[in-house]
Amino acid sequence: MSLSTELLSRPIGVSIPDSKLAREITELVRDTETALLFHHSSRVYYWGALAGRRRGLRFDPELLYAGAMFHDMGLTHQHSSPDERFEVDGANAARDFLRSRGIAQHDIDTVWTAIALHTTPGIPQHMHPVVALVTAGVEMDVLGMAYAEYSDAEREAVVHAHPRNAHFKEDIIQTFYDGIKHKPETTFGNVKADVLADKDPHFVRGNFCSVICNSAWRG
Repeated sequence: MSLSTELLSRPIGVSIPDSKLAREITELVRDTETALLFHHSSRVYYWGALAGRRRGLRFDPELLYAGAMFHDMGLTHQHSSPDERFEVDGANAARDFLRSRGIAQHDIDTVWTAIALHTTPGIPQHMHPVVALVTAGVEMDVLGMAYAEYSDAEREAVVHAHPRNAHFKEDIIQTFYDGIKHKPETTFGNVKADVLADKDPHFVRGNFCSVICNSAWRG
């Protein structure tokens, strides 16, 4: 456990798992993602773990850490496919990593699902705690959801350990855009269409009703 992680765990009672797997995840994500995404993903873990403790949920911290740290891996050049949603790319990267470390398939499936569904509102909170808590962490860090449910001490400790710069809101939107702009069709029916609409004045959203009406069926 690093000194910063140890110090962080004292005021809030939550820490990154002190395991070989967690250290390997940290090293890989730090070497692959930008500093902005690395710190964002780290905060997602803490927000998720704190939410889990507050809700009285039982969860494996290693699996939550894997889900949190890989959830935006699909935005990176190394793990971005030409035609899959970035969430699926990140989930596949986590799957391949965990499989190479001999993690049980049912645990891999849990992490895969947590990452794949982290931008799908209204579903994850009804699923396995790891699935629910990855989304809870993302929603807190990006959208500020449940902000008031975290104490001042918790928020200050997490942001001190993993800084959130003054321009994070715009920077994360730009990062989302840069990671998905080459495959706009993958945003059909999901929240990332809002990112493309914000950044690209020529973007045309796919329309679910138009797909129905223009299908090959006669009626």
